[in-house]
Amino acid sequence: MTVTIDPAGHGAGRIGYFTVLYDEGCPICRTAHRWLEGRAQLVPLEFVAAGSTEARRRFPGLDHAATLRDLTVITDGGLVYVSDGAWLACLWALADYRAMAERLSSPALLPAARRFIAAAAAARRSTRTEDYGDVCDDSCR
Repeated sequence: MTVTIDPAGHGAGRIGYFTVLYDEGCPICRTAHRWLEGRAQLVPLEFVAAGSTEARRRFPGLDHAATLRDLTVITDGGLVYVSDGAWLACLWALADYRAMAERLSSPALLPAARRFIAAAAAARRSTRTEDYGDVCDDSCR
């Protein structure tokens, strides 16, 4: 018997794809995007720039300012994962990282995973300014 673990408890075994709303103005997010995109995916990841016209058209009910602050993942069924849930959902979608996502989402490890994700978010905020897109020469790529 095969047991499918659903870290979020929302029937993730039936997910066809994830849409990942990421901040394309952030060097950390761009790096994460490239890294995720380059991995074998059990659940296809589709990337859309957070706050973009496309994101607003596809997900009119979202708080798009919030999607620029926190990684946001939307399932093909409309479930929304934010922040640590979104990061774990992205890992869960990857062939080589699903088991890690399941371990990190366990009650014993979730607090540590949340602290790590919060630290990464703090580092991301320190690299992002309001006028980032106007002054960035993208030399960090």
